[in-house]
Amino acid sequence: MRNSARKASLAAITALALALAACGGDDDEDSSDSGSGDNGDGDTGEPTGGAFSTYISEPQNPLIPGKTNETEGGQIVDTLWTGLIKYNNETYEMEFTGVAESIEDSGDAQTYTVTLKDGWTFHDGTPVTAQSYVDAWNWTAYGPNAANNSYFFANIEGFEDLQGDVELTEEGEVIVNEEPESEEMSGLNVIDDLTFEVTLSEPFAIWPLTTGYTAFFPLPEAFFEDEDGFGEQPIGNGPYAATGPYQPGQGMEIERYEEYAGDNPGNADQIEFRVYADENTAYTDVQAGNLDLSDTLPQSALGSGADEFGDRWVEYPRGDVTMLGFPMYLESLQDERVRQALSLGIDREALTESIFLGSRTPAQSFASPVVDGYREDACEFATFDPDRANDLLDEAEADGAFDRSEPIDLWFNSGAGHDEWVEAIGIQLRDNLGIANYSLESIDFAELLDLREQQQMTGPFRHGWVLDYPSLENFLGPLFKSTATPPSGTNDVFYDSSEFDDLINQGDVAGDPEEATALYQQAEDVLCQDMPATPLFYGVNQAVHTENVDNIVIDPFSRIDLAGVTVNQ
Repeated sequence: MRNSARKASLAAITALALALAACGGDDDEDSSDSGSGDNGDGDTGEPTGGAFSTYISEPQNPLIPGKTNETEGGQIVDTLWTGLIKYNNETYEMEFTGVAESIEDSGDAQTYTVTLKDGWTFHDGTPVTAQSYVDAWNWTAYGPNAANNSYFFANIEGFEDLQGDVELTEEGEVIVNEEPESEEMSGLNVIDDLTFEVTLSEPFAIWPLTTGYTAFFPLPEAFFEDEDGFGEQPIGNGPYAATGPYQPGQGMEIERYEEYAGDNPGNADQIEFRVYADENTAYTDVQAGNLDLSDTLPQSALGSGADEFGDRWVEYPRGDVTMLGFPMYLESLQDERVRQALSLGIDREALTESIFLGSRTPAQSFASPVVDGYREDACEFATFDPDRANDLLDEAEADGAFDRSEPIDLWFNSGAGHDEWVEAIGIQLRDNLGIANYSLESIDFAELLDLREQQQMTGPFRHGWVLDYPSLENFLGPLFKSTATPPSGTNDVFYDSSEFDDLINQGDVAGDPEEATALYQQAEDVLCQDMPATPLFYGVNQAVHTENVDNIVIDPFSRIDLAGVTVNQ
């Protein structure tokens, strides 16, 4: 009965996931703002042993699932944990190959019963139970914890009672102006050790599809005893366990967890995450055999890397979009005509051809081509039309909403291959729109994310997103919904539109995926008019590796399947 009920409740979602495969497939070869996917325990068979090293940039936050919403920390966290469900690397279909035995819909797409498989343990030997999920989700949702992934629980009943009045200072400190009414969401109820019930505030038919994302990972009791220490040396339930604390600027080592309850353990005995501040150094280290694997490549590698590395150069589809974010709190960017003009002044075709040698695709949508509901020409203002751009800017300037004589600041994260294309955009805006000049503001990725969340941007910034779960909604709600502004989410442009919010909400409670997708497309239409950011291009996942390792697979969520990597001994 339970299995048949699960199949019935997930039929529409499965159909959606299957449709994604037909669609084909932050971000380019850098750090990006989010993403998830297969957490590293693919079909590896018997472990092959050995050790290897892999590139990573500095994570922004402590290595806690509720706080980790960018690719660098995400690569580590997703290797140390296994989620309720996982996603097929080729079809994106949700699969019950994680901790969940089933996720049953009561019939109203609002109340779900999650049943766990028995025998799963954390790396400290304690069992993974229903309470492990409920406690973790309540902690992430609790406003004073300022967890970046809090937004993903906003549709669970009682979420608002955990918010209070919380704000971030310019230094990133949390100020609680008003304590929340509760520390537990009323919509989470433990039935027994392996069963818990989730009640949403409104129906959300694709909710089970979201639960493979990092935010939904469980936490052991040890986390609540020492949160700071846990963030340095996490205790997950995945195929690999941390052998020591993360060292800022250096990295960390992990080893295969011998008591892993998943079907397939990791291949290598040990993996070293090695921090690099510059992608050129990582690339040359792979060339010299000093680093085994890097998925962050310099621009110079695009012209020669494939020939040099041969079958040790790998490419996979990527569910991402790179954008230029327009901070809505800046006076110079508050007029939509200014944002539209800046977008129209960018020649995306020239950008992708001259800088990326055709390895990127111009974007005219906020969504990736890999998700159902993607429209190739969604945004009229995401085209190159300098005449129209100048007309709009003339109007805005005449009304005192913009001043061409003031230079424009362009922000991006350093050491990740963004210098050339961001500068190219600066040149285009100067030459095409007559803006006096531009200034390039380059800082490391973690610092850039912090400043974005603290409303410290002085101009447009590099904005990238890799899907967390395969839905059009994931490219819209988490980035632009008003309830997703920091510290509870990733709306770093601080966009606030009731029309957009209402359409996303309507899509969430739609009766079927087709109706939901149509409403999400209408929400994207609102974005395409308001332009709180502008889509630039789509990337591909690329990596190079030494002869020491094989079987390098990168999923559409931009995660390397590190558990599947084999070491040649």
